[in-house]
Amino acid sequence: MIRVPFAVLLIAALASATLALADDVVAPNANLKTEGIPSIPAALAAKVAPYTEFKPTTAVAWHPQKRELIVARRAGSVTQLHLVASPSAEPKQLTAFPEPVRFGTFLAKKPDSLIFARDTGGNEQRQIYRLDARAPDPVLLTDPSRKHDAGGWNHARDHLLLASTDVDATGKRDFAFSFDDKRLALVEAKSINETYVWVMDLASGKRRRVLPAEGETRAQPVASFHLNFSRDGKGLFLATDRDGEFMKLAYLDLGTGKLQYFGEGGECDIEGVSLSPNGRTLAVIASEGGIGSLRLYDAATRRALARPALPVGTVSGAVWHQNSRDLAVSVASAQSPSDVYTIDVARNGVERWTETKVPGLDASTFKSAEPITWKSFDGRSISGFITRPPARFTGKRPVIVSIHGGPEAQARPGFLARWNYFVNELGIAVIEPNVRGSTGHGKTFVALDNGMKREDSVKDIGALFDWIRAQPDLDADRIVAFGGSYGGYMVLGVATNYPDRIAGAIDVVGIANFVTFLENTETYRRDLRRVEYGDERDPAMREFLTRISPVNNAQKIKTPLLVVAGLNDPRVRYTEAEQIVAAARKNNVPVWYLLADNEGHGFARKPNADFLFYAVIAFVEERLLK
Repeated sequence: MIRVPFAVLLIAALASATLALADDVVAPNANLKTEGIPSIPAALAAKVAPYTEFKPTTAVAWHPQKRELIVARRAGSVTQLHLVASPSAEPKQLTAFPEPVRFGTFLAKKPDSLIFARDTGGNEQRQIYRLDARAPDPVLLTDPSRKHDAGGWNHARDHLLLASTDVDATGKRDFAFSFDDKRLALVEAKSINETYVWVMDLASGKRRRVLPAEGETRAQPVASFHLNFSRDGKGLFLATDRDGEFMKLAYLDLGTGKLQYFGEGGECDIEGVSLSPNGRTLAVIASEGGIGSLRLYDAATRRALARPALPVGTVSGAVWHQNSRDLAVSVASAQSPSDVYTIDVARNGVERWTETKVPGLDASTFKSAEPITWKSFDGRSISGFITRPPARFTGKRPVIVSIHGGPEAQARPGFLARWNYFVNELGIAVIEPNVRGSTGHGKTFVALDNGMKREDSVKDIGALFDWIRAQPDLDADRIVAFGGSYGGYMVLGVATNYPDRIAGAIDVVGIANFVTFLENTETYRRDLRRVEYGDERDPAMREFLTRISPVNNAQKIKTPLLVVAGLNDPRVRYTEAEQIVAAARKNNVPVWYLLADNEGHGFARKPNADFLFYAVIAFVEERLLK
């Protein structure tokens, strides 16, 4: 692909950040390396531009004194922090950097100073900065040789707890100060299925394990998250799976060690527990059929309060104001990207603070996902979601099977964003499976793909192909598999195990060789990943991982590949992509390859994400529609 200076490029339609050449093709920007990708027509970029312009908005923090919100949304090409002064007010940009900024909080005693975090080029080595009002540049507050994240303020709001490289293994920054700020509760994570809750005396540094209690033995590991000290300091509110398959809401009495469960029942996981600053109201987010719902409880009686009348959609990220009355959440649905709402818990009133609209698109017409189930090779029921195209598309429709990463994650109904283009404009059905190893189906299900059971999850996709063939409206001979991260491995696993059942495979920052992946992933993630995939240092496990790795089975691949990587990816090194690209091409398999030198584990910059989108469309059209 030709590279040209930005100065001679023309801006694509609707202010898309990707640029088009005068001869009506789109050129990749200077940060993108492309191999094998055909020229992208500028007309395509113009047609799809509205689908790239959504700006999902999420609640980040409240102003410490005023009723104003910090939110995160895209500004230009990357996400930045904005201040919303009142419901429906125009967001005022607070940060303006080349790198994304998704976390920020004002200093309580100096509210003109903003504390925020950012990394560089997607390397995830986040650092904490302070930006003072009218200061030209932010001040670095942390040691750049280590990764840092903000863990939260103490109750006096004069100390901010930081999570460094060694303690952020799970991605869940789980800490809680007691109301007198003398103790700290924290989670020690061995894996998503095994954690230990500790309480530390901050003056002496002494700590004791409270869940499971010291000396307690369990037949199965226990996982607990979302810690909150009760107002009187006698216990912890949290979510735990100690006595069942799902994460249940509970109160742990620190004196007796007794767990007391409360709240609604049902087979669902508690995903968030947040106690108001005055300690009187609990905001709890539960996954109900994959949809995040908000529940409120009186912390003293643990009785459920009336649910606020939020719009239909998935709720996430409960953020309390210091007044303990205003609660901010983010809500997204199939017809709406994430927007911010607040609840006045005193009167159970709801206000909308932000609204995302895109000229030329009516998101209210977007199709909703439907739940589906199928039987896998061992008789186990596997589930997922399908978004079918509008009725105007007749005949059997081609399918994109989009496999989530993690693998400890979950496909859930929500806003498809750019993917609505495939459904609405191209008439392609999108299926998002929750293969074994996914969360949301109990802790036993999460562990069903661990270690030497790895390829059982790939077999779940083989069974999905059988289900597709049985559907009167779907075309089993026109399927493209798409996946990112672990989903990228799944795509390659499908391409090597079911080469005759897909028309193409799109691997985004995926694992191609489990041994080199484990040896090269960042050190702070390695032990956690070994619990999931197996320890490559063990000879038997190394032999197994070598045998199933897609790069060592590339001779079985028959279908063309689109492979995508970020040069700065600390999780799955770009060398994984280069291994599979070389191995597939050695066997004369057509490969499109896209490498971004300013991205990490996924594309965070709009110009890069746009070009990737165009390439995916071109690949899908070639494989499914021609």
